[in-house]
Amino acid sequence: MEGRYCCKEVVPFTAMVAIECTIVGVNVLFKAASEKGLSYYVFIVYSFAISTLALLLLLPFVFRRSRGLPRFKVSLIFRIFLLGIIGFASQLCGYKGLKYTSPTLSSAFSNLIPAFTFILAVFFRMEKVALRSRSTQAKILGTTLSISGALIIVLYKGDTILSASYQQQSPVADSQLGSSSQSNWVLGGSLLAITYLLTPIWYITQASIMKQYPAEVIVVFLYNLCGSIISAPVCILLEANSSAWKINPDITLITIIYAGVLCTGLSSLVHTWGLHLKGPLYVSIFKPLSIVIAATLSIIFLGEALYQGTVIGAVILSFGFYAVIWGKAKEEELSVGFGEDRAQTPSITKTPLLQSYNEKDNKEIMYNNC
Repeated sequence: MEGRYCCKEVVPFTAMVAIECTIVGVNVLFKAASEKGLSYYVFIVYSFAISTLALLLLLPFVFRRSRGLPRFKVSLIFRIFLLGIIGFASQLCGYKGLKYTSPTLSSAFSNLIPAFTFILAVFFRMEKVALRSRSTQAKILGTTLSISGALIIVLYKGDTILSASYQQQSPVADSQLGSSSQSNWVLGGSLLAITYLLTPIWYITQASIMKQYPAEVIVVFLYNLCGSIISAPVCILLEANSSAWKINPDITLITIIYAGVLCTGLSSLVHTWGLHLKGPLYVSIFKPLSIVIAATLSIIFLGEALYQGTVIGAVILSFGFYAVIWGKAKEEELSVGFGEDRAQTPSITKTPLLQSYNEKDNKEIMYNNC
């Protein structure tokens, strides 16, 4: 009993917290490496390639233990390739946005995922809007708060609350830098918003793939392989400077290896496993944790300032995040109750967005991973 509880609750919780720390660590390292001259085009290609090689080493062990997996179909290969395109586009916008802003802002914007998921669900008619329902009201309120918080972060910096260092500049230079910094901040925030709009689409595609082919390592390997194939020619064209592709044995090399093994590879693998084992709702709950981690690491290691607008916006975003999560949890709770009361009645309700597993799949994956 204790072993099953550990496998079902403790291991996923520990894995999700560790992955959030890992993602924030990659963002902080990339920010530091980009200031040393690391091109984010180079970073994306190399991180995809290293992740693909790392996962390739695991495949022989996976194939030995895998039995009864379904055959590959053309539709499955197309979906995995589409997953690679979405992942590449998301990283392209995300790391460019991070270059203009900060890891704290990136972590705060990750709370937009549930709000964007709800908007996509309504847009594609995958979710009905019942205005009298408390769950729907909570999701609408949460979406509004999330978007409002994001706008506050992007458009309003405010006073500096915390900073590791202060530099004295002339009023003219300070005014010019402030104008340029604000412009970059808005552009970077917009790119981060696009990134976290693409993330729910990535989850949707990933969930449909896992239902058809429930083998996390193989799917993530093929995703990274497609990401490498897609990103290499595009980034080589965009980064024409040949010297940028030479990596020095310093923080740039550490960042690329760390990102390739732990972020692009391991985080994708853990998120895929978490989606299949516990569902997208559980995976999303840990996102606000990254704000505190990112703010702390950015101040300590990057010497970046923490602005009033970032704190206010992040708090509003977090309230909106949990409002959407609460509404979704309430809706699923009512759905389960309805299913128990009408066990003999065929279901005519639509499948909720990102509903990537059922009870049988959940038990099978849980026992296999134990």
